[in-house]
Amino acid sequence: MDTIDPQAHRVARALLDHQGPYVVVAHTDPDGDAVGSVLTLARALRRLGREVITPMTPPPRFLRFLVDDGELVDPLTERPRDALVVVLDSDPARSSGVPTSGGQVVNVDHHGTNPGTAEVAWVDPRYASATMMVAEVVDALGVEWDARLATPCLAGLMTDTGHFRFGNTDRRALQAAGRLIDAGVAYAELSDRLQWRHPDFFRMLALVMATVRFRLDGEVVLADQTLAMREALGESEDDSDDYVGQLRYAEGTRVAAILKERGGAVKLSVRSRGGASARRICVALGGGGHDAAAGATLEGVDLATAERRLLEAVEAELRGVAGRPGGTTATDAS
Repeated sequence: MDTIDPQAHRVARALLDHQGPYVVVAHTDPDGDAVGSVLTLARALRRLGREVITPMTPPPRFLRFLVDDGELVDPLTERPRDALVVVLDSDPARSSGVPTSGGQVVNVDHHGTNPGTAEVAWVDPRYASATMMVAEVVDALGVEWDARLATPCLAGLMTDTGHFRFGNTDRRALQAAGRLIDAGVAYAELSDRLQWRHPDFFRMLALVMATVRFRLDGEVVLADQTLAMREALGESEDDSDDYVGQLRYAEGTRVAAILKERGGAVKLSVRSRGGASARRICVALGGGGHDAAAGATLEGVDLATAERRLLEAVEAELRGVAGRPGGTTATDAS
């Protein structure tokens, strides 16, 4: 990028100083930013003649067109000898793919909940996506851009900004996108391809939307994805975070959430607006994320218990917003 953060140079120096293999990983349930970050950095390091291992659970079906055959491998149970672990779009404690103990870790992330405890850590929530930060690292490495590098990088930026509709879309994000397009990305084709979904996605969407309900005087909209739904359709490769993306546009709401039943646990995907913070809601439930989009997993609970705990956290957040300077009450927000 035109301006490279000094921290990107620090990360690049740590990468270049290492002479052994790299293991590049991201968080569990990889999204577009996680997949794009891993692919972009791994491809750049391979251009430099370095050995790179990229273990990851299979990404959602709609992202797999970004991945070459054999480019991702199954998660590792042991850290390879003399390997440098690079964690992207996650803090090491929430990453998956390889154990992070037993050696140096380089961490690049834009989540404000990341404590930044890795030996080399660059954490900056001002960036709209981790791929934006990885792009600066690639520049600091001196690798020349082309469509093969820029396409997954832009895909991560697009998915984390909701195709440039979310509140984290700023001038810097748009400038970064423009530069990646200039590197050869077929933008219209990429934008279209990122929105393809398997037919089962739409069948599941119909079931999920049948559970929609409004709580807290209409300020909260919820829906469920149950085990029974998954059993009825089989283990469909949906991207259920898209479902909460639909809910967040319900007029008059400030918080939207999908409660996903997962055999002994309930996973929450939360979106917010109007001063409410999805991140604070999810941190209260043991999770994390961004102010507008966050998640948490509640272990050992059923859907009813998960909903109760979620609504308690949401109500506390809405009360907190109302009590802050310039805040709104629980009933007067748009």
